[in-house]
Amino acid sequence: MPRLQFHKERFLHKMNDVIVRGTNLEGTMRVYVAITTQLANEAHKIHNTSPVASAALGRTLTGAAIMGVSSLKNETDSVTVQIKGDGDIGMIVAVSDAKGSVRGYVENPLVDLPLNSKGKLDVGGAVGKGYLNVIKDLGLKEPYIGQVPIISGEIAEDLTNYYATSEQVPSAIALGVLVDTDYSVKASGGFMIQLMPGATDEMANRLMETINSLEPVTTMIDKGMSAEDIFFKITEGFSMLMENAAITPQYKCTCSKERMERALISIGRKELTSLIEEDGHAELQCHFCNNKYDFNKEELEELLRQARK
Repeated sequence: MPRLQFHKERFLHKMNDVIVRGTNLEGTMRVYVAITTQLANEAHKIHNTSPVASAALGRTLTGAAIMGVSSLKNETDSVTVQIKGDGDIGMIVAVSDAKGSVRGYVENPLVDLPLNSKGKLDVGGAVGKGYLNVIKDLGLKEPYIGQVPIISGEIAEDLTNYYATSEQVPSAIALGVLVDTDYSVKASGGFMIQLMPGATDEMANRLMETINSLEPVTTMIDKGMSAEDIFFKITEGFSMLMENAAITPQYKCTCSKERMERALISIGRKELTSLIEEDGHAELQCHFCNNKYDFNKEELEELLRQARK
């Protein structure tokens, strides 16, 4: 089948992080492919994550980035993925915008577990049982919140279940993180295929046959396959249109001292007064980037005056 693209020349993204997207000619299938090796490695460096925590966080960040690019329209919109399991890793959080700028953290970045029965990092065991929440802030009065039970803890299967249950969109999602011997991230990425109204059962079956025959996404990335290579590999046999508007995902925190000031004001006058009288200063640390913000007594007193207003 022909491989059609909007652009005349093929852009190869073999080294840099990228998200490419496209549809089939009939418009009944949407495809997103992400390479996020640098993003996941940056998260590992910031949070000093163990291998299994790097895998869990990297998968969640990649999934959130794809979700942001696929579902958000405005620059101020955001999507948050919260995975609240009872495993040793604790809660996992990832937040993305429409451009794939993403940030996140795990509650226990040093979690260490034996390999699972397949000889792979036991992300499912680290996550455990619980719930996956998806929060979309679209600038409306109230955010959209969807919640589904965790079915495996392997992240991709849980996001697939979320789309099927909460949004009624048949989806196939694959996410992976390959950790090197020095604990850095060697390869990270994933893809999402969604079937739109008009898709047939035959089409879905052909897709599943192709997907089930694929190598892991990290194997393809580690071999040097570009996002475009993977895009056409996972849609082999279909006539595809790939957009030329590639997205560059990145780890990007939005914290600032002004945001921390608003957080301190929000705790209320009583708590602020206690901080001033008992400690005379405050130190706040961002969960997403670990930056610390110090407030001396004079700054706290000014915030207290603002709180009283």
